[in-house]
Formats: sequence, C-alpha cells, structure tokens
Amino acid sequence: MSTPDIRAVKEYLLRLQNTICDELEAEDGNARFLEDTWAREQGGGGRTRVLSDGALFEQAGVNFSHVFGNQMPVSATAHRPELAGRNFQAMGVSLVIHPRNPYVPTSHANVRFFIAEKEGGDPIWWFGGGFDLTPYYPFEDDVLHWHRVARDACQPFGEEIYPRFKKWCDEYFYLKHRDETRGVGGLFFDDLNEWGFDRSFAFLRSVGDHYIQAYRPIVARRKDSEYGAREREFQLYRRGRYVEFNLVYDRGTLFGLQTGGRTESILMSLPPLARWRYNWRPEPDSPEATLYEEYLKPRDWLADRD
Repeated sequence: MSTPDIRAVKEYLLRLQNTICDELEAEDGNARFLEDTWAREQGGGGRTRVLSDGALFEQAGVNFSHVFGNQMPVSATAHRPELAGRNFQAMGVSLVIHPRNPYVPTSHANVRFFIAEKEGGDPIWWFGGGFDLTPYYPFEDDVLHWHRVARDACQPFGEEIYPRFKKWCDEYFYLKHRDETRGVGGLFFDDLNEWGFDRSFAFLRSVGDHYIQAYRPIVARRKDSEYGAREREFQLYRRGRYVEFNLVYDRGTLFGLQTGGRTESILMSLPPLARWRYNWRPEPDSPEATLYEEYLKPRDWLADRD
C-alpha cells in the first residue's frame, strides 16, 4: 500500500476550491465569494468562502478545512475504537449551493481525507466524499445528466463502483423520520483505502473534478425559468428537509462540532431562508406531488437509458 502524501491532498483540495468558486461566480454573473480564513485553537484552520444574494445563488458556501490534534472526537472513536490515542489530521472541501430560483436544484459535494497516526504504528487513513442533488421540481433530464456524470467519474475504477456508491448515497441521504430521500442522490463513499493511496486519491480527484461538470449545465438550463409565489413557498418548505438532515444525521456536521471546528463555517450549509408547515401535503397530480411520488425514493435512474 503506497504511503499517504498529505501535502499533495491539501494542494489538490485548495485548487478544487478555487476552481469551483470560479465556475459558480461565472454562472451567477453578479456576486463574488467573500473569503474568511480561520484558525482552530487546538490545531489547524480553514478557508471559508460564501457567496450571498447573487443574481442566481441566494447563498453558496465552498469551504476548505484542515484540522489536526491529539484527541479524536467521540463521533470518530465510537465506531472505530482503534483510533483512540492517536494524533489525527482531517482535511476536505465541502460545499452547499442554495439557488434563488426554485427550478434550479440545491446541490452538495464533499471530498475529504483523514489520517490517524501514533508512534511505532502504521497510519490509519481513508478518503471519503461524494455529491448529491436536491431538486424542488421534477425534471428527468436534469437527474439523468447528474447520474451520467456521476457514472463517468466512477467508470475508470470499475463497472461496479457507480452502482455501489450510488446505492450508498441513497442510503446515507435518507430522512428516516420522513421516510424519504433528501433528493435524487448521486455518489457517497467513506473509509476508502483498499485500493492503496495512489488509486484512492485518483478516485477522490475524479469525484471532485466531476462535480461542477454535473451541476453547472443543470443550473444554466433552469436559471431563467419563470416562477411565482407557489414555487417559492414550496422551495422554502423543502429546504426545511435540508435543515433537518444536516442537524440530525450529517456526520460532517457532528465531526466538525465535536472537533471544535468553526461553527459559522460548519453551519454555512444551511439555507438562508426555510419554513415548516404543519402536516402539509401536495395537491394530487401536481408537480410537487410528482416530486414526492417519483423522485424522493431510490431509483436506478440510468437503467435501460443508455
């Protein structure tokens, strides 16, 4: 198994943050990301970038963080007791994009690297990440494009990789208390090290590089769609599900808070506006009903398509 190159991972993640921010600014055409660097008292820090009140993006956050220390958080050691007593480093790029137009989906991506070491022992390391799409209105062409690009990212690494990580995504981004998926899925992987460092790192780069290829064409296709109060109200209602998932289930949120990460950067994933309505149900045969009935459940979107 090849030796982990922490410096190479960090350099790639910083470049990825730059690339994604440049692409999103170009698509918005108006607003720019504001950068906020921060330091963590226990070790490390990060570079938070947030775009607010853009012509297209109501709020977009693209964060880089690199934290380290000598005490693992409970969220890590509870299921991995072998990590106890080790020094650790965790780094990654995490982003969430909340468009203003309800016909443009919200998207999320994350790529990360973790390593834990102790004197006289072999390091324990892995990669994780993925990307997923949360539409408010059902457009099959958008979902097919998203999953085709996800499949393209996995293709060089084996035919079985896309189905494996697509299924993992469906299972992870699932709101058990609502009995629905957060969106239409994509890719999710964690604890990836069985391929050795070089191949695992190559896969991380493929996932990271394919995110903007998956998302930007969808944004460009839908950003000029006309919408009214009905669509906006539904978007705000569905954003509430995003909040519920991130605060109840998301491992990254829990890890960040338990490691003393910067709270403002961790919670930048939340939408600027959201709402909840008691016992709301979509009208039968409406686009909103179609989203619930056909899109918010695991599906093999590419079966028999090509």
